[in-house]
Amino acid sequence: MDTHNPEKMMTVNAFVNTPLPRAFQARPATLADVEAAVDLMNACTIKVIGESDETVENVRSNWQLPGFRLDTDVILVFSDTGALAGLAEVEDARSPMTPFLEVYVHPDYEQSGIGGFLGEWGEARARQAIERVPAEARVAMHAATYEQDTWYRGLLESFGMAPMRHFWSMRIDMDAPPESVTWPEGITLRTHAAGDDARPVLHARRDIWRDHWGYTEQPFDEEFPRWWHQWQEGYDPSLWFLAMDGETIAGICLCKYREFDEGLIGWVQTLGVRREYRKRGLGLALLRHAFGVFYGRGSRSVGLGVDASSLTGATRLYFNAGMYVKQRFDVYEKELRSGIDMVTHELED
Repeated sequence: MDTHNPEKMMTVNAFVNTPLPRAFQARPATLADVEAAVDLMNACTIKVIGESDETVENVRSNWQLPGFRLDTDVILVFSDTGALAGLAEVEDARSPMTPFLEVYVHPDYEQSGIGGFLGEWGEARARQAIERVPAEARVAMHAATYEQDTWYRGLLESFGMAPMRHFWSMRIDMDAPPESVTWPEGITLRTHAAGDDARPVLHARRDIWRDHWGYTEQPFDEEFPRWWHQWQEGYDPSLWFLAMDGETIAGICLCKYREFDEGLIGWVQTLGVRREYRKRGLGLALLRHAFGVFYGRGSRSVGLGVDASSLTGATRLYFNAGMYVKQRFDVYEKELRSGIDMVTHELED
């Protein structure tokens, strides 16, 4: 692993006024660093929640997201022994109005001062997104932390970031088959057969997600390759459930398996119903159908992530379905440029 390259060091340090503490070196990441990066990420999460939360496959996929560049969007910091001590990354391809920062510092190096260096680099990199959004638009850097991660919380606040919203990871643990499903009148269910065009599904998702906090509009032709890329790992068309009203997709429940320390569990990646089909029990029917399919395949736990203050009331649906909160995440924000806020914050009439 090459930890020292003067040319790359110069590129990294051009972003940062705060000097990197002595005995540390920084450089951009490459795909060859994925395994070391995942080991670092999991060391951080094991310290906080007692279990790992990342896989090599997931991080490699994220680092290959269309529009994401390892040479500019991820930096690594190494100790004088060559150990990976920290990393920072900024992802703004999907939403340049809310560039997302992640900083990881190995527990052995939390008091070394490299966190401040990584945070300053991250903010400087996030500010580059400003030139890609409308001149009148507000730009704010986001980050997220586990509720109980006091060290990372303190680091984010030292950058001038402030908490502004909570998200939950929710689960259901099933010791018996879930309740049977009753579909609203006129609705039929089908799966997304292998080879089917995925574009109609994304059109439905975009229509649904306009009513979710944090949504920003993207050109469809730019969003599709990024969205579809994220499904290349773990895509199973038999776990994509589409509620149909004739030829119209009324609701979607897109699922896969996700790996945790306890093994693979069912995961509801996307669940939503178009506005004109809401309040008819369709969301609950889709969710319970997913539970039943996973149960029939031997999975006894199913999880999902949700905005704790969901504008569409999704949390009520999940509680009614028997789910519970397993973990809370806190979202932090720092305004980089004031302007018109083009991010969804409330439901339109």
